[in-house]
Amino acid sequence: MLRCYITDRHQVGGLEPLLALIARALELGVELIQVREKDLPARGLAAFLRRVMALPNPHRTLVLVNDRVDVALACGAHGVHLPGNRIAPAELRGIVPERFVIGVSCHSREELFRAQEEDADYAFIGPVFRPLSKADTRQPLGIEGLRAAVAGLQIPSFALGGITEETISACAQAGAPSIAGISLFQRNLLRNSASPG
Repeated sequence: MLRCYITDRHQVGGLEPLLALIARALELGVELIQVREKDLPARGLAAFLRRVMALPNPHRTLVLVNDRVDVALACGAHGVHLPGNRIAPAELRGIVPERFVIGVSCHSREELFRAQEEDADYAFIGPVFRPLSKADTRQPLGIEGLRAAVAGLQIPSFALGGITEETISACAQAGAPSIAGISLFQRNLLRNSASPG
């Protein structure tokens, strides 16, 4: 199972606490971290990302930046995560390093297969349930909707939106064994940070 921790500094009290949580996630071996501080200006985002990239990364976690290809490239991040209404990943391949990871947010089966056709490395699909960390007016897919959306998809799909420890196995059984989230990870990381070892 692949896990993608999506950051939100507002949920944890700012950039310094967030940096500590990212360091903990790197230590624990979360496979992907998406730095999703969308309201930071480019300079502030780049400054923070450089600090993230300087942290010990013993498990070779991939660090991705939400939307900002320019910041990701300037700071040596491993990739970028694109919103649904975005440039095709294939169009970016000529300007990014060979192993640069490009993910895409999707909300339907059609968008998932478009992402695959356009050379995305992975796709988020959701919301599966009502999101825990933000308001979302989209109707949740539910487990059966998730199953129908990912059937036959060849690239990794990450279930997103309202995922809890109790629903991870149901998502995996529906065909999306990888998970992404904000609250799921930040709450667990906060608990882990408060515990010795």
